[in-house]
Order: sequence, then C-alpha cells, then structure tokens
Amino acid sequence: MKLSTTNDIPGHSVDETLGIARGSTVRTRNVGNDILAAFKNLIGGEVAEYTRLQADAREQALQRMIEDANNLGADAVICIRFQTSVMMAGASELLAYGTAVKLK
Repeated sequence: MKLSTTNDIPGHSVDETLGIARGSTVRTRNVGNDILAAFKNLIGGEVAEYTRLQADAREQALQRMIEDANNLGADAVICIRFQTSVMMAGASELLAYGTAVKLK
C-alpha cells in the first residue's frame, strides 16, 4: 500500500478513486501517567508518557485506515490527514483519513 499526504504519488497516476479510507482510535490517559505528567509540569519539559500514547494512537489509526483502504480494493491512499478531538475529559479520538485510489 502506497501512502501519501500529497494529491499524487510521483511516478504513478490515479486510475480510479474508490472513496474515503478511514481509521480511528479513542485513547484515555491513566492515573499513573497523569501523576508523572503533574510532576513534569513542575519542572518543565516533554511529557514522554503522553508522547508515546499519542504516537501509538496515530499508528493504530493509520493501520486501521490502511485496512479500510485494502477492503475498498485500493493500491494507495493519497491526501492523508490526521485529526484529533476530545471525546470527554481524559479521552481523545485520533482519526486518520485519506482518498483510497487505484493506480495505473
């Protein structure tokens, strides 16, 4: 599966647009990470626990988008975007989406 955040893939042309491929996940923080983040807030710097949580969520959403594109019969997904939204206090959704296409 070829992936691109641009409107095309160099060296290939789009033969058919199949629709939107999407994948999402909703993640919550945990008490342990919140305590570590509170301490980190006192001294400053990156909250590595939250960085890992976000990176894992992004990868899972991307893999689910690829699976959706495969189900559509796509060779590639172009115009890939990521979006986050707060579902409730301590829980966020991460959505990956793009245009599933068949390449020539």
